[in-house]
Amino acid sequence: MIPREVIRKIRRIQIRTSHKVNELLAGTWHSAFKGRGIEFEEVRPYQVGDDVRTIDWNVTARSDQPYVKLFREERELAVVLLVDLSASQSFGTNDQTKRELVAELGATLAMSAIKNNDKVGLTLFTDDIEKSIPPRKGSRHVLRLIRELLYCQPVGSRTSLRRALEHLNRTSRRRTVVFLISDFQDSGFESTLKVARRKHDIIPVVISDPREGEMPNVGLVRLRDEETGDVVTVDTASQKNRGIFSSLHRQQSDTRDAMFRRQRLEPIHLETGRDLVDPLRRYFHKRESRQ
Repeated sequence: MIPREVIRKIRRIQIRTSHKVNELLAGTWHSAFKGRGIEFEEVRPYQVGDDVRTIDWNVTARSDQPYVKLFREERELAVVLLVDLSASQSFGTNDQTKRELVAELGATLAMSAIKNNDKVGLTLFTDDIEKSIPPRKGSRHVLRLIRELLYCQPVGSRTSLRRALEHLNRTSRRRTVVFLISDFQDSGFESTLKVARRKHDIIPVVISDPREGEMPNVGLVRLRDEETGDVVTVDTASQKNRGIFSSLHRQQSDTRDAMFRRQRLEPIHLETGRDLVDPLRRYFHKRESRQ
């Protein structure tokens, strides 16, 4: 039995994201994500204006009048949200943690997929697979996904994108649209990502907080790495220390983005405290123009 307060929170996020879903579904989702291919449907008599390349010559020869083939797009997609729940997701300074942003994003994507008659699944991971729910349809299924995004209590604290991608490669037989949602504070997963992108449509979604790249001047502070538990004391009044902090963050970001370019992947960048619809819509429109 799900507690009432949990149901209320799930309903709140469902209502809050519903208008975002309507915005994304204004043509952009369908146009950005094509079906698996074109499937033959039927033949009918040729009409003026039909493309002569679609003439079915076998039927035409038998019937002594021209017939054309009709095709339809095989529309149904399988969408998987591959979501990082490592301890670093608990960080947030813009009235929103990274995990809260991830939950809102996941709910928006899941509801968009379902309303477009696509299937959607969810895999939650840390340094191991925490939970995996296969793609299905239906509003009840989406509510279950939202509940897991909000309330799943992970056992692990670190990040292994390699393990998450290996799980995807083992379990997803057909081509799948995969939103890989993480802050990407990990390394050593590039070769596994390369294997995954050969089979699947991988869309990296980089989750960040502005304070991760800019340290404020607040004197002596103790900083704790949520994933490893390591604690250091830093003098933030030192301009040199603040510069080193920013420089390390830029290097990590540049390394990550260079890896995406090598793999010909275009990431979506989302930041806590900011609306997520505009970056998603821009990405979908750009993707549509390349189809």
